[in-house]
Amino acid sequence: MSATQATILNPLAEAANEAIRKDCPVVFDLLSERGKRFFFPTQGILAQGAEAKQKAKVANATIGIAVERGEPAHLACVDRYFSGLTPGEIYDYAPSYGKPELRQAWARKQRQETPSLGGQLLSNPVVTNALTHGLSVVGELFLDPGDEVLSSDLLWENYNLAWETRLGAHISYFPFFDPDLTGYNLEAFTQALAQRTGRKLVVSLNFPNNPSGYTPTGAEALGIVAALTRAAEAGTRLVVVCDDAYYGMFFDPACEHESLFGRLAQAHPNLLAIKVDGGTKEAFVWGLRVGFVTFGIQNGTEACYKALEDKTAGVIRSVVSSCTQPGQSVLLKVLQDPEFRPQQDEKIAMLRSRAAVTGVECRRPEYADCWDVYPYNSGYFMCLRLKGADADLVRRRLLDEHGVGTIALGPTNLRVAFSCLTEEQVPGVFRAIAAAVRAVRGN
Repeated sequence: MSATQATILNPLAEAANEAIRKDCPVVFDLLSERGKRFFFPTQGILAQGAEAKQKAKVANATIGIAVERGEPAHLACVDRYFSGLTPGEIYDYAPSYGKPELRQAWARKQRQETPSLGGQLLSNPVVTNALTHGLSVVGELFLDPGDEVLSSDLLWENYNLAWETRLGAHISYFPFFDPDLTGYNLEAFTQALAQRTGRKLVVSLNFPNNPSGYTPTGAEALGIVAALTRAAEAGTRLVVVCDDAYYGMFFDPACEHESLFGRLAQAHPNLLAIKVDGGTKEAFVWGLRVGFVTFGIQNGTEACYKALEDKTAGVIRSVVSSCTQPGQSVLLKVLQDPEFRPQQDEKIAMLRSRAAVTGVECRRPEYADCWDVYPYNSGYFMCLRLKGADADLVRRRLLDEHGVGTIALGPTNLRVAFSCLTEEQVPGVFRAIAAAVRAVRGN
C-alpha cells in the first residue's frame, strides 16, 4: 500500500472531521492521526440491523444472534444465575455507543451532581468497558507517538501502560503535593503548564487521587481550573482528562465535591474536557465493567459532539464491538432504584469511618520516625512516605513476616487501601508497617 493510499480516509471519517473542524477547529487539531481516521460505520452491518429492527415486521435476518420465541436463545444453566432481567437485557448485543436509556440516565446523573455545568451543552456519554477502557479510548483518539501527557507524580500505573507502552506517548510529571505535604501543589502545576505554552498537551486530573486518596479543596480546585484556563488563553491546546473513578467518596467537607469537568467543559475554546467515570466504584460494582466517556468544550455544538461520539463508538466497535449488555442493564436499573442513593451513602459512610480510624493510627507519635503521611481526604487509599527504608523491601517483609499486603510505589511510597480493611484491622496494619520499616533499616 502506498503512502497516498494509506492516508485516504473513509467518507464517514471525512464527514465527522468536517463537522468537528467547522464548529470546533481546535478539537480537530487535538485529535491524533488515528482519531482523525476513526468513524462509526453508520452504513454498515450495525446500521442496517438497527433499521431492520424498526421496520422488519415479518422476519429479521440481519443480526448475528439466535432467536427463540421472539427472545435471544439462551441456556437454562446460564439463565438460572440471573434474576430480574429479561433475556433481551442479558443476552442481546448492546449498541457500540451503549444502551440509549443508560446513556440518558447517566447524563442526568452527571448534571444533577455538577451544578456548575449550568446549561452547558455536552456530548452524550458513550459507554466503555469501565474506566480503564475509557482512558484507553481517549488515548486512541488524542495521543500520537511522542505526544506529551502532563500528570502528577502520584498516578495510577495503568496510565503508563495504556498511553506510553501501548500508544507511544510520553508522560511528564509534576509533584502532586507541596514540599510540606499540606495540600495540592498548585504552584508546580501552574509552572508545568507555563513551560508548555503554545503546545498541544493532554493533562490528566484524577480526583479522588489513586494512590494518595486526596481531593483538592474548593480553593485548590478553583486554582486548578484558573491555571488551565490561563494556559488555554495563552494558546496551549488542551485535552483535560477528568478521571473521576472514585467520584463521591468524599470524607472531608473541605473537599471539592464537584467534578472539575463542570467548570472545565466551558472554560475556553482551546480546552476540551473529557469526563471518564462509571459505575465501578460509585455503585460498588467493580466486576460489571461499565464506564462512560463524555466530552465538553466552550461553544461545543451538537454536530461536533456527535462526531466525537461516533469516533468513540468506532474505536469501541473496532476492538470489542460493544460493551457488556447485562452490566449495562443492571446499572440502568440501579440508577432507577430509589434505594440506590441511601445504600450508596451507607457504603460511603463505612469508608469514611475506616478513613477516620486510619487517620488516627497512621499519625501516632510512635511512628514519626518511620514515615510522613501524605494528605488524604477521600477515595480508597492513603500513602506513606517512608523514612530511610526502601518501599519494596518493606512491602516484601510485611508479606513474609506479618502477612500484610500493601503496594510499593517507587523507592519511598507505600500505598494502603483502607477501603478493604475493617476498622479492627487498621491498628495492626500500621504496627506491622512500622516494624517492617525498622527491620529494613536494621534498628
